[in-house]
Formats: sequence, C-alpha cells, structure tokens
Amino acid sequence: VQLQASGGGLVQSGGSLRVSCKAIGTNFRIFDMAWYRQAPGKERELVAGITSDHSTDYIDSVKGRFTISRDNARRTLYLQMNSLQVEDTAVYFCNRRSGDMWPWGQGTLVTVSS
Repeated sequence: VQLQASGGGLVQSGGSLRVSCKAIGTNFRIFDMAWYRQAPGKERELVAGITSDHSTDYIDSVKGRFTISRDNARRTLYLQMNSLQVEDTAVYFCNRRSGDMWPWGQGTLVTVSS
C-alpha cells in the first residue's frame, strides 16, 4: 500500500487549507481511516477519523474547525482545515484508523504563520 499526501503549504493564522491523501494498492472503501499529524519535537497524534460508513470523530482542539471526508471512488481521504492556528503546524499523514498500519508515506507539511 502507498499513501500519497498532498496539499500542504504555508498559510496565515485564520486561513484555510485542504489536504488530500490518495491510497494506492488497497481496497480503500472497507477501511476506517484517519488523519494524523506530527509537530516538530512532538509525537504523532491522531487528529480526525472516519469510518467506512462515514462516521467521523475529532480531537477536541480541531472540533468545529476541521472536517474529514472521503471519496471511495477516488480512494482519497480529505481534511478541510479552517481557522488554522499556529499550533496546527505539523506534517500531516493519513493511515488506517486502527489495526495494522500501512507504511506512513512522507506526509504533507502544513505551516501556519502568525
């Protein structure tokens, strides 16, 4: 399996960004998926999850600002990020929500400036 994240960039505080992650080589639609992020000097953390039937969950710090979605036909996971804060600066990765993780890929860097 290959996970190809894209869409990151530099954005000012309060701005918006949408990141995408394409899953190659897997039956994407049957898996619960999630976005994770790793900030400089910190451990990777789960940010948002979505089940195979599109139920979602979020960590408290992004609730109301981030929206996770998926397009099973395109085998792609999305994260719409609004009202971005400096603390959201991190490399964003996608992977399974639980179970045996696939290889992580390089992720996509989101930098929020003040």
